[in-house]
Amino acid sequence: MIDDFFNMSVRNLRNKGIRSWLTMVGIFIGIAAIVSLISLGEGLQNAIFEQFEMLGFDIIYVMPGSSMASMFTSSSSKLTDHDLKVIRDVRGVEIAGGMLTKLAQVGYKGETEYSWVAGLDLETQDMFLDGTGIEVVRGQKKFREGDTYKAAVGYEYWIGNVFDRPVGVGDRIEIANKKFEVTGEMSRIGNSQDDRNIYILIDTAEEIFELEDEYITVMARVKPNYDIEKVAEEIEKDLRRDRGLDEGEEDFQVQTMQQIMDSTAIVLDAVGFVVIGIVLISLFVGGLGIMNTMYTSVLERTQEIGVMKAVGGKNSDILVLFMIESGIIGLVGGIIGCVMGALMSKTVEYVAAAALDQVLIKASLTPELILGALSFSFIVGCFSGMLPARQASKLKPVDALRYE
Repeated sequence: MIDDFFNMSVRNLRNKGIRSWLTMVGIFIGIAAIVSLISLGEGLQNAIFEQFEMLGFDIIYVMPGSSMASMFTSSSSKLTDHDLKVIRDVRGVEIAGGMLTKLAQVGYKGETEYSWVAGLDLETQDMFLDGTGIEVVRGQKKFREGDTYKAAVGYEYWIGNVFDRPVGVGDRIEIANKKFEVTGEMSRIGNSQDDRNIYILIDTAEEIFELEDEYITVMARVKPNYDIEKVAEEIEKDLRRDRGLDEGEEDFQVQTMQQIMDSTAIVLDAVGFVVIGIVLISLFVGGLGIMNTMYTSVLERTQEIGVMKAVGGKNSDILVLFMIESGIIGLVGGIIGCVMGALMSKTVEYVAAAALDQVLIKASLTPELILGALSFSFIVGCFSGMLPARQASKLKPVDALRYE
């Protein structure tokens, strides 16, 4: 019986021709948007979390100010050598070091630009580079004792996007009117601003920028077998006690990689829900289109319904027939939408990889996503056809046969 209903529904949709395809437009646009956006969102989230895992979960970040934004904006609070000593003395801290950054004038062969210059601690430079996910791809791998006026340049310099000519190992540049020899070329981060960074020793940075005892961030590595969250709490408690602050009055922030990852996940999830909410409007419009088409179908097939009832068709049979028909419209629209969504997300992935030279934006097309999208489109179709199907099932045979 169900097979017969299915065949009748397919035959009727085929006879409608262009009207059936137009009815599906709202469905497959909505499903295509859902598949492409969710796959790209999940892919981006997976890529970000993979980067977090590569950086390691044994690093604690301490920053001046009361929020993450303080890393990039001016703040009245400071992290000093005294704070660094307090952090190093916390039980469970294996090693800790500070970093400072300063916007400086950079010159090369008569050209001048302004870039951020980062001062790295000699003993903890490996931790800072690992903690930011970058490395030296050409030249001296790390700074050595006595490298007072040596510098490593970001990707944008040696690729030739800052000055007319590329800046590479062996070249000489000026930072704050001091001459430096380029000894390293850094890997690409992906953000053009970060890829313009220049790295020098922190002692040299303090000298040329006339800074003393001031860090933009302090990183601490936790010893093996220590709970990083508890160590982070101890650092916060000791700094608060040393500064004479009550809980909630901190002018600094202590963050673990897990906390940063959790905060990122919350933001990504919130954005995802907003986008999906907008896309659902398209599906609602598509559902209205299916409902309108099914109501029209009921009117067109009123006499056919009367004949079916006259030969013994039950109300439930009529209801199932029209529900199957509307469900097929939703399912076919879902199939087309999944194909379109997959093509859209893969296109974005390819274009992003070609433009950014990295795979941070990557589509994640899982079987669960495809099956979920198809099921959802079928349910939307069935639900949209419910009222027209109910109306058809309640038609009286005599009235249906008389209908013109």
